[in-house]
Amino acid sequence: MQDILYEYQMNATTWVYLSSLIMIGVYFKFRRFWSVRNLDLVGLILFAPGLLMVTHGREMKDPATNPALDSKAQPHETPIHETAQAREPGEFGNKRPPADGDQPQKTKDLREKAENQLELGRQLEQRGYLWLFVVSGFFLLRMLIDSVMVRRPLLEPNLSASGLTFTCAAMLVFLMSNVITHQSTRTDEVATAKSGEKLIVKERLNQENGDIREILKQRGPGYPLFHVFSSESSGPVNRATAIIAHLAVVLGMVLIGYRHFDNTHTGIAAATLYLLLPYTANFTPRIDHVVPAALLVWAIQAYRRPVLAGILVGLAAGLIWCPLFLLPLWCSFYWRRGLLRFSLAVLVVLGIMAASLTFMPSSLGSYMDQFRQTFGVWYVHTHDIRGFWEEAPAQFRWPVMAAFVAMCGSMALWPAQKNLGSLLACSAAIMLGAQFWKAYEGGTFMAWYLPLLILTVFRPNLEDRVALSAISEGWVKWRK
Repeated sequence: MQDILYEYQMNATTWVYLSSLIMIGVYFKFRRFWSVRNLDLVGLILFAPGLLMVTHGREMKDPATNPALDSKAQPHETPIHETAQAREPGEFGNKRPPADGDQPQKTKDLREKAENQLELGRQLEQRGYLWLFVVSGFFLLRMLIDSVMVRRPLLEPNLSASGLTFTCAAMLVFLMSNVITHQSTRTDEVATAKSGEKLIVKERLNQENGDIREILKQRGPGYPLFHVFSSESSGPVNRATAIIAHLAVVLGMVLIGYRHFDNTHTGIAAATLYLLLPYTANFTPRIDHVVPAALLVWAIQAYRRPVLAGILVGLAAGLIWCPLFLLPLWCSFYWRRGLLRFSLAVLVVLGIMAASLTFMPSSLGSYMDQFRQTFGVWYVHTHDIRGFWEEAPAQFRWPVMAAFVAMCGSMALWPAQKNLGSLLACSAAIMLGAQFWKAYEGGTFMAWYLPLLILTVFRPNLEDRVALSAISEGWVKWRK
């Protein structure tokens, strides 16, 4: 952003403080201090410390941002940049060599410093994930009991609709500019020459097969091509995709407020809050975060059209696999009307995506390997773990997964009478619950549920928005 605005400087920590104050000033209801809305707002702000700890912990562990962690340095060697700093201007060439014992001692000190830094980074990252899980656990319970909260008074933001619209537009400009000026920090794209020369870009085509398989092994279940495509965030196509997806999320939230909440002000307020969150600013270029979020938001927006909703849910499930667990909930919602249309749409989309795997390049693996990767067959526990479960006991992950599957299955029966409000809250609960057992950076894919969670926080009473009254009859009329 500093390339556009002169002397503009904004880091993640500063934005956490600034955005938190803005959210409190705009959304906190000071006259109703003990309202549920205020509790939800405080919970959303409490996500920020965990994200900061995870981000700074990764930076401390990353050799690209921490020169002390040079994996190429052997016990008898010193990294190139450290050697250059240790020498005096006249030491090059045939000048006197360093005294005996100096070099091993410096190498030992450097390695101890790197090990301490690495351990501190691991501890900080682990604390960040634990913090995120605690706050996520609160919101999981909040979403599960949302259906029984019948009294939902209208609590409008402290800012007018015009002011919120301006704030939303301004935030969009800043965040999309951040996407355009974003520089990729992937460590597998650059290498340092042994002679201390400039950083040079690797020729990825020469190592494409190995890199792609490593990416797929790390990311776990999901559409292979989408994983590879989302692993590179600096390309023009990726940036355009991220911008379009964020615009779709914002527009979808505004339309849900206008069409289903009957309050445009509420829709704009929800979209603005989503843009103000520190998470959105930190993970703006990540299309594996925002693309599924856009599909799910528009599936809620199109709930009155089961075919279109089925297509969107099917696309999201084909890309990241986790939305497959939404099917019991959504099928139960459409049980009395629209079930056949929704189910057929999901199956057709998933079938098309499965058939498209035959046209994928061989570097992604055989067809069966890609099919298992796409639909999570045997890939839930065989891929690499990165995140909370990297340090925590892995055997505890299986009971968490079993509890999650049981929760998703229970959504077919509870709540018995489903409306748009319960569909929103339970969908957010399922996508949030998937974070607790997700092996790859579980807890940080907050965009999968944040828009739905924010809409649940702002929603009015939607008990009359049931499938039987909101959805028109299909071509086939069923008899009771």
